Amino acid sequence: MAAASSPQDIPMPDTQTPPAIPTSTSDSEEPKYGGFTRFEVELEFVQSLSSPLYLNHLASQKYLENPAFVAYLSYLQYWALPHYAKYLMYPGPTLKNLELLQQERFRADVLSPDVVGGLMEEGIRAAEAWRGS
Repeated sequence: MAAASSPQDIPMPDTQTPPAIPTSTSDSEEPKYGGFTRFEVELEFVQSLSSPLYLNHLASQKYLENPAFVAYLSYLQYWALPHYAKYLMYPGPTLKNLELLQQERFRADVLSPDVVGGLMEEGIRAAEAWRGS
């Protein structure tokens, strides 16, 4: 039996540019990944960063120690630009956590249940303050 080859990461060039913002007349020739455009895939992923529990999961699986993954998180900072941020469902916690993930110390600290709990409590307080206004 032949040995199964392990999947390889696709290297990201240093000059990677953000995906095009979709329009009503989007180019149908844009490559699809599992049926989704790169914009949709990156939007879905970056929004998942708003969850402290997901950040803890990424840390526990050692993704946050992988230099390629950390570089990808750095690349995703384009979501802070207004013409991209308007597509985020929860821009506050998404962009805050994306910014925190740029710090090596936070990437290590998010393994702590206390840090995750603090982030969750902060999110609840922000939601309550927003509702009350």
